[in-house]
Amino acid sequence: MAFDQMKMLNKLRKAQSDLKKEIIEVEAGDGAVVVQITGELKMKKITIDPAQVDVDDIAELEHWIEIAVRDGLAKAQEVAAEKMKPLMGGLGNLGL
Repeated sequence: MAFDQMKMLNKLRKAQSDLKKEIIEVEAGDGAVVVQITGELKMKKITIDPAQVDVDDIAELEHWIEIAVRDGLAKAQEVAAEKMKPLMGGLGNLGL
């Protein structure tokens, strides 16, 4: 494998490693629900503030969770795309 290809693979591995450490945090319901998602699009944590949740309105809580997860995944995808974008052009040289 040529030196340039090895360099590109190393950059790709580093970007993937950086994405594992990247944490995207999104809230819904004015902070009632907070979701953390990694740059790898994996759920890290969901926090629910019981002081802001009406237990008689679980549908509202479910809605907030849906919003937070949806928005968190969208943001995480954007972060991943931005981090990988500079490397995508070089992947063609690797025969991938």
